[in-house]
Amino acid sequence: MEIKKQHADTVLCVECGYKYRFFGEDAEIAAKELNITCHLDHNFMTASIPTHRLFVHVRRLVSQGYKVGVVKQTETTAIKASGANKSSLFTRQLHALYTKSTLVGEDVNPLLKLGDLEQAEDVVQDSGNNYLMCVSESFDKQSKELTVGMVVVQPSIGDLMVDCFKDNVSHSELESRVLKIQPVEILVPSDLTEATERLLRTIALSSVQADDRIRIEKRESSMFEYPAAMRIIRDFYRDTPHPAVGNQEKGSYSLCMGLESPIICCLGPVIQYLTEFKLEKILLCSSSFKRLSSDTDHMQLSAATMKNLEILCNQTTGSVKGSLLWVLDHTQTPFGKRLLRKWVSQPLKSVIDIQARQEAVAEMLSSESSVLPSLQSLLTRLPDLERGLCSIYHKKCSTQEFYLITSTLSRLSAELQALMPAIQSQLSSALLKNLLLDTPQLLSPAQNFLKVLDEKAAKTGNKTEMFVDLTDFPVIRTRKEEIQSVLSDIMEHRREIRLVLKNPSLDYTTVSGQQFLIEVKNSMSSIVPADWVKINSTKIVGRYHTPFIVEKHRRLQTLREQLVIDCNHEWINFLQLFGDHYYILRKAVCHLATMDCLFSLAQVAKENNYCRPEILEDKSQILIMAGKHPVITSLMGVEDQYVPNDTHLQGDGKRAMIITGPNMGGKSSYIRQVALVTIMAQLGSFVPAREASVGIIDAIYVRMGASDNISRGRSTFMEELVEASDILARATCRSLVILDELGRGTSTHDGIAIAYATLESFIRDVRCMTLFVTHYPPLCELEHLYPQHVGNYHMAFLLNEPESTSDEEEVQPEFITFLYQLTEGAAARSYGLNVARLAEIPESILRTAALKSKELEALVNCRRKMVRLLSDAWSITNKEALLDWRKCSL
Repeated sequence: MEIKKQHADTVLCVECGYKYRFFGEDAEIAAKELNITCHLDHNFMTASIPTHRLFVHVRRLVSQGYKVGVVKQTETTAIKASGANKSSLFTRQLHALYTKSTLVGEDVNPLLKLGDLEQAEDVVQDSGNNYLMCVSESFDKQSKELTVGMVVVQPSIGDLMVDCFKDNVSHSELESRVLKIQPVEILVPSDLTEATERLLRTIALSSVQADDRIRIEKRESSMFEYPAAMRIIRDFYRDTPHPAVGNQEKGSYSLCMGLESPIICCLGPVIQYLTEFKLEKILLCSSSFKRLSSDTDHMQLSAATMKNLEILCNQTTGSVKGSLLWVLDHTQTPFGKRLLRKWVSQPLKSVIDIQARQEAVAEMLSSESSVLPSLQSLLTRLPDLERGLCSIYHKKCSTQEFYLITSTLSRLSAELQALMPAIQSQLSSALLKNLLLDTPQLLSPAQNFLKVLDEKAAKTGNKTEMFVDLTDFPVIRTRKEEIQSVLSDIMEHRREIRLVLKNPSLDYTTVSGQQFLIEVKNSMSSIVPADWVKINSTKIVGRYHTPFIVEKHRRLQTLREQLVIDCNHEWINFLQLFGDHYYILRKAVCHLATMDCLFSLAQVAKENNYCRPEILEDKSQILIMAGKHPVITSLMGVEDQYVPNDTHLQGDGKRAMIITGPNMGGKSSYIRQVALVTIMAQLGSFVPAREASVGIIDAIYVRMGASDNISRGRSTFMEELVEASDILARATCRSLVILDELGRGTSTHDGIAIAYATLESFIRDVRCMTLFVTHYPPLCELEHLYPQHVGNYHMAFLLNEPESTSDEEEVQPEFITFLYQLTEGAAARSYGLNVARLAEIPESILRTAALKSKELEALVNCRRKMVRLLSDAWSITNKEALLDWRKCSL
């Protein structure tokens, strides 16, 4: 009850013997979420789970958004029996706390071999990104500007990012970052504005699946005051100098210098929050904070762009299959998979870095050296070294996990060292050489720690026999000497027992865990001294302890339990020493992850016959010959053929393509294809094309689809315009802008006007490369106004007109055969009735629609003819021209 009072927001699992029990409201929650029995026991509702299933149930509760605490006994039987409080309750303390972003520790990660967690029944897996985000905001009344600060951290692998940005009334900047990062927990101040809180809660509740919901926790607003945050930061960095601080005096918090006030105001609550979970050290893992925005090294992909292009997941089911990541991901390691996810969502802008990756992939494809297959085989069936190192760094790992990680690192170091001569002589890629030549040296500290350990004891979790050499562990050595001394006294005591019982060969026996028992036949029980303690008996023998053994055995039990405590303490110190090498070991794992990603890109290029794109730094262009959509091509397989298409976009030439054509003709697939090929080229991958040349693109902005946002009071058309406005404000002449059917959410005339004006602005003012899909024919007139910069295109098709009939009631809709080929020129119509036929709209409705379509088309053509005739009439100046005009108009 005392622990629950201190942690009222936490579901407590309390260790009671061989079970963990829930009490009161926690028991009712556990019964509901874990599908276990809850019953009344004395004054409490209670439920229980077996100890070996703790990790399963903690993960399941955490996945439902609960904060879970594990309470363990801190007293042992023998030590308690010899203490002053031997008649009181066993002391228990909160051992660990867990939430969705803080699943670090042996309570939740007991299985260590690759694949074990996946095979465990009912285990809820960690998502790819278990990010914790903290948000603060300040509003300047004079300038009327809203400034948002943000800190994002993933404690389980050491990722740390910060950001500070100006936001608008619609909070589009904040929304974009939250959707892109997809945090599982958000810390907010208690005085957060209503609009911001509504936005965050809308995003948090938008997911249908419970295990995707975001946990939002409010923090006291005082935590966000600048002086308090600075004080917390100073205290935090005083005792643990960061490597970046160097030899500066303690008390330096230079790591925070240069950060904006809103970011520092987020760091305070993040440190306070992570301290509850003993994970605050992770904020020291990086010598500098990585920025979320204003990233000069990476192409900008907004949340809407990532969603519309299906970069990380498909829009239909939300799964990875059907996304660009799914196509490119053939990684062998968990840490490689995470790095490739970053590569795909953050394409490069540096030509040198892109070409370095391309050269590495090209060598993997063309080299006949045996060293590359050997390197690839090293990456198979590796445990999650990145998470393992982080777990060790937090001093939350088990002995089994520590041995697995260190032995794996040591093996990799030795095997890479053996390949050094071949790497130096047979590889030419500078990136591959730099990665591989440094890695063995970076991994070398693991071997020193491995030599200290006893393999059998480590694998069984026996910390009392963990260390082979006790030279550096004097406390353990002393305790073991004391235990050995007591054992020697007990063994010496056998002489007296043998004399008393007149049995020179008598020895101790052990039964049911009871040690040093003296067995005496019942027929000889008369010679047993009266002060001997009878432990148990059978029909044949009785088993006894002498007073001396009783005393020594009690002392031995106390020493053994004290040894366990000493070994646990020394184990933590041992992990602390290992943590000093965390940075260089993590760097080595990053090198291995990079190798894994490069092998993955090479495999994709080989299997799909991709080409190496040319990357240009000073030229704005996208030239693609026979390009294909990477995802659709993979989904279709070898049986179906994807129709390739060319793309010619020049920043100083034809930079805008207006694409028309029938519905279902392949327009959206084509424009996505161009964007995906560009992204692949800039992340260093080969691309699905016969030939490609891409200038560095600073950002890709995509607006497509029709959806409203009822929770924020936005109609479908409002959503369109908000996204378009955002793109207009952020796009540059080095951007690629893709707009799919802008303006369709309102009336035809307004829609055409908005689409026309917006497209003209991109062509004339922004001067970016633009792909504009539309069903509005008037937009095609921009080709005549800007002939050097605009081209009209359509997706080709074959039109099969129905046979003419005199009966108007029998008008039939036309039938379209799609060719999926991009062709110059504008399409006159969209042939929507053909899609209605494909959707199996009843034939009677199709006939009625075809008749109505024909009537409307005739009416529009008549109006156009009248406008043309009147226009011609204004230019008549003589009688002959008037007669000619009248003749033509009849």
